[in-house]
Amino acid sequence: MLGFLIFFGIVLAIVFWAISVYNNLVSFRNRFKNAFAQIDVQLKRRYDLIPNLVETVKGYMKHERETLEAVISARNQAVIANNKAGLNPADANAVQQLSAAEGTLTASLGKMFALSEAYPDLKANENMMQLTEELTGTENKIAFSRQAYNDSVMQYNIAVEQFPGSIFANMFGFRTGELLQSIEAPEERKAVKVSF
Repeated sequence: MLGFLIFFGIVLAIVFWAISVYNNLVSFRNRFKNAFAQIDVQLKRRYDLIPNLVETVKGYMKHERETLEAVISARNQAVIANNKAGLNPADANAVQQLSAAEGTLTASLGKMFALSEAYPDLKANENMMQLTEELTGTENKIAFSRQAYNDSVMQYNIAVEQFPGSIFANMFGFRTGELLQSIEAPEERKAVKVSF
């Protein structure tokens, strides 16, 4: 009888330990999904600001149609990639596509702002100043949200890869998350300059 109670106690302790490990994995996964949702909010705000910015710039930069179209195209690709990643932030391919799309959008915005320097009337436009201020604030919020997301993914990945969590992660289909990195080329490492 005593042997049975000891055996039952050991089995019960292992079951509670396994439940604890599984629940920690679920908790970390939900934290990084929530962190992605915070990025999603800021990216959608950014995507909403860009068409207004392009419309403001369009009147002044009539000869830069190709640049403006590149910004809109990059914005549309980023929206599609963001929607796909938002459906499942644990999908590494979708997060990589979002990173690439965001890198392209940042580069095209940077080119537009660089070209706008040649238009003093545009720089003095009140609507342009307000939009660039809002975009700058949004870019800062995106950077903070991206950092929080990457921190959450890192914690989750550690839980998934470390023993004994790795055993349960493999058993229950927990896959490592993808860090959100949008900067691929050195020339893209420069922040979008929106000073007017």
